[in-house]
Amino acid sequence: MSEQYFSSEPQTKSNPKTWTFELKGHLYTFTSDEGVFSKSEIDFGSRTLIDEFRVPSIPGDILDLGCGYGPIGLSIAKTNPERKVVLCDINERAVALAKKNAEQNNIDNVEIAVSDRLESFQNRKFASVVTNPPIRAGKKVVHQLFEDSFKALLPNGELWVVIQKKQGAASAQDKIEYLFSHVEIVKRNKGYFILYARKNTL
Repeated sequence: MSEQYFSSEPQTKSNPKTWTFELKGHLYTFTSDEGVFSKSEIDFGSRTLIDEFRVPSIPGDILDLGCGYGPIGLSIAKTNPERKVVLCDINERAVALAKKNAEQNNIDNVEIAVSDRLESFQNRKFASVVTNPPIRAGKKVVHQLFEDSFKALLPNGELWVVIQKKQGAASAQDKIEYLFSHVEIVKRNKGYFILYARKNTL
């Protein structure tokens, strides 16, 4: 299939699928579709990131960058109702699904929008950015997401990334270490790395 899940307007014929899944003690109903990343289940990398994510100590909104149909951002919002979580994706079908999934799981502390990287949020700052980056978009795009995230974070803000070892975890870690003064590998699980970085102030 030539079309990728990071296309802005997927032309693949819609064929939605709905299922339930438990994340961190909450049962969710998710709907996904053709032309969207991980149509039939919550992918292992996203599940691992959800399990490891910690809410930042500083106040501020949390951004799920490249949210797809929304499992990461919506689960963070559900378990942290005192926080606003912003979800964005370039894929218009994915954003529509994320909005649907927010509604059918009764999650209202969210803002969901179409955005090519962070173009829709150039004047916003976040306490935390979480991302399962679109690896198939290429290394240049993924590394630009890290740069955009660094610029969009508040002082002492945090970046959380899940990436597979075989899909560029080493170069991703190098890029993040170039940008951030504090970087950790929080988890290694079945070839997936959870990378955590904090934007320290001088």
